[in-house]
Amino acid sequence: MIFRHEWKHEISESDIITLRHRLNAIARTDEHAVDGKYEIRSLYFDSLSDKALREKLDGVNIREKFRIRYYNRDTSMIHLEKKSKVGGLGNKASAVLSKEEAQAIADGDYSWMMGSGRPLVQELYSKMMAQGLRPKTIVDYTREPFVYAPGNVRVTMDYKIRTGLRCTDFLDTECVMIPAGDAPAILEVKWDEYLPDIIRDAVQLDGRRSSAFSKYAACRIYG
Repeated sequence: MIFRHEWKHEISESDIITLRHRLNAIARTDEHAVDGKYEIRSLYFDSLSDKALREKLDGVNIREKFRIRYYNRDTSMIHLEKKSKVGGLGNKASAVLSKEEAQAIADGDYSWMMGSGRPLVQELYSKMMAQGLRPKTIVDYTREPFVYAPGNVRVTMDYKIRTGLRCTDFLDTECVMIPAGDAPAILEVKWDEYLPDIIRDAVQLDGRRSSAFSKYAACRIYG
């Protein structure tokens, strides 16, 4: 399992404008972006006792969470992801799901998962049975992504974070989404072995410090 370094900062709208100009000058926009951004919809899982949420809020050093995600309303490519964290390092494992498989999970049909032949799908099923993991909430947001080849750097700015309240059918286009309270915009910087100085300098903002902000936790504000 390969872990990457991660920084996360809460930023303002004016910070977004500043960073956008800086990053456009030195990095390139992710090739999957449309007009420099894309829309992300995720369905997060948690246990009946809110294990993932509690571990995040309590600052547990080693933790994981599962989610299903797609981009720009394109349901032809859906991924199941497991995000693992160890201190300031992160790892993401991924497996492709069909639209029908994703809908089955949202509908509570898990019978096919163990025979899927995909280890990550099987792992989720095992933890659904052992830990009671279930779809918990939908998280929507807009992302502006930049990449920089040296160091395999990825810089993203996420904003307009919205929650689906108790709606968990994330393929339902009629699901009502509302702002997740007063959630800030989030700057994330991820890299492998080293962070080039040109990126380190570009993302420096006066008065901004590392943050433990979680979009999932923010979207649980209403329950």
